[in-house]
Amino acid sequence: MVKKFNTNGCCDPALHYMVDLTERLQNIKLMVDAGKYFSINRARQYGKTTTLTALADYLENYYDVISMDFQTMSSLSFEDEQTFVSAFSSELLDLYHRFPDDIEAKLVSFAEKTAITMSLQSLFKVIKNWCQIAEKKIVLIIDEADTASNNQVFLDFLAQLRAYYLKRKTTLTFQSVILAGVYDIRNIRQKIRPDMEHKQNSPWNIAADFDVSMRFSPEDISGMLKQYEIDHHTGMNIQEISNLLYDYTSGYPFLVSRLCKLMDEKIKAAERFKDSEVIWSNDGVLEAVKFLLSEKNSLFDSLIGRLNDYPALRDMIYLLLFQGQTIMYNADDTATDMLLMFGFIKVEHETVSIANRIFETRLYNYFLTLPEVQNGDMYRLALRTKNMFIRNGELDMELLLTKFVEHFDDIYGDQNQAFYEDDGRRYFMLYLKPIINGTGNYYVESRTRNQERTDLIIDYHGAQFIIEMKVWRGNSYNERGENQLIDYLDHYHLKKGYMLSFNFNKKKEIGIKTIRLGDKTLIEAVV
Repeated sequence: MVKKFNTNGCCDPALHYMVDLTERLQNIKLMVDAGKYFSINRARQYGKTTTLTALADYLENYYDVISMDFQTMSSLSFEDEQTFVSAFSSELLDLYHRFPDDIEAKLVSFAEKTAITMSLQSLFKVIKNWCQIAEKKIVLIIDEADTASNNQVFLDFLAQLRAYYLKRKTTLTFQSVILAGVYDIRNIRQKIRPDMEHKQNSPWNIAADFDVSMRFSPEDISGMLKQYEIDHHTGMNIQEISNLLYDYTSGYPFLVSRLCKLMDEKIKAAERFKDSEVIWSNDGVLEAVKFLLSEKNSLFDSLIGRLNDYPALRDMIYLLLFQGQTIMYNADDTATDMLLMFGFIKVEHETVSIANRIFETRLYNYFLTLPEVQNGDMYRLALRTKNMFIRNGELDMELLLTKFVEHFDDIYGDQNQAFYEDDGRRYFMLYLKPIINGTGNYYVESRTRNQERTDLIIDYHGAQFIIEMKVWRGNSYNERGENQLIDYLDHYHLKKGYMLSFNFNKKKEIGIKTIRLGDKTLIEAVV
């Protein structure tokens, strides 16, 4: 059977192209061997279930492993303590078939609700007895544990785990307990519904830190592509494609696999991608990125849903995208913590940035396609004139900047400094979007995003354009910007770059001019 790239549910190495999880599993086993209780908290579709499935198999040679999924238990299972004890016992009986007779009999009585006492305390006494006589130490893994975290009975369950953990020196219990989900069980109060009384903090404060990286490194991606290349002989430059996939995804597992799946299955339908070597090239990756950004999938639906559910998150994302604000990471700030938990952002050098280019562009598209934005004059002008900027299939960036300057000055030329700093760059991206929509992609280079300068990278039919957008700060600052742009052009092996300055000076000279510095040509536009 031919393997495929998989983005739906758990990955199986016999069926799917996968990264090698061996090192991750070895590191997690070290925590299990040390008797750690811990949580694996990552954003949606970050490979948690695949990792837990592989981990259960990996640990089977050393431990008895009980691997549960709380999604298989209905919400009614957490309605009260007796119902939970019954449901949990039933799950144990379904998942493990080597119980000693007396332990099995007691669990059956719980499952069938025939026991005299149906309490968590009685359940854990049975588990304690099982751990004492079991041939191997027992590891409990619970996936989607946070689906139950709105319930007091779940907190009581955690409290029992904690109580037995604390007296492990005198009472045998689980060797290790691993809870997985999006929400951090240690901060369970965030998940309990606002209309409910917060009865207590999470008892899961015994959990050790889980520092094993689950994102795909370029080397991880390379290993997966090598498997594919052995089967398909495309002739791809594996290192180049791996690095490019990482550049766009920052190693987010679903995004990496989805791009690979699109290249393997979808983009071959386009006329210029009939050859596999072209598919698995820089152009092929960019085409897959375009496909991904335009599709609906559960990950994007979840991201946008979070913004609609939590206005504070939406406000912070807007500041990051359009105003270039430097936001320092603050673990005590609820909005920042939630953005990190949901996978929107990453933290580097104590500052916050959008997690990857794919998310960033999708979020830009979200804000730029809101009805109140698209009803504006700039968007309508760009939509009406978009065909003039495409000549023989190529984007005429110089003409695009020329027309943007004209239109922007006509509509917003008398605005003040605050308008330019907060909204100028947003209006250029709004103007750009309908022109390249469906054919080109764009992303903001995170290394240059700040309140004074942003570099926008545009990919259109394989051609790249770099546009430095900045607020005018005088001639000396402008000259520094020119030199920085030249360095950036060298990095991308380009000869031509573009500068767009938003100038609030009343004596400004709007328009376009061409500057040649060495072997580079700079097109400078001032509005």
